[in-house]
Amino acid sequence: MSHRIDRVNELLKREIGSVVQKDYEWHGALVTVNAVETTQDIKEAKVWIGVLGGKVEPVLDKLNHDHGSIQKKIAKRVVLKSTPVLSFRHDASAERGVEIVNLLDEVAKLPTAKDSEE
Repeated sequence: MSHRIDRVNELLKREIGSVVQKDYEWHGALVTVNAVETTQDIKEAKVWIGVLGGKVEPVLDKLNHDHGSIQKKIAKRVVLKSTPVLSFRHDASAERGVEIVNLLDEVAKLPTAKDSEE
């Protein structure tokens, strides 16, 4: 992937995250923009969303329904030839990470074999 696309992805990630945090109320859920994957022609972008403390479906439905207004807000903040069409997807990596940490904590509590230094 080119450095330009990487920079565009990071810029879009930051700006979309700002819009999602400032313009929407998620009622106790923490919604984060984890990554943005833009096509080479910058016509489309997949936005990977993490949701902690709430249900994923209503958040994705709301963001995908409002993608046009989010794109307009991004177009005002980011100067690109064309603003990509956004599609929001769920990124479950944070939940998997929490599950792995919890499993490691459980493993640490299990009894261990005693050292045989006699």
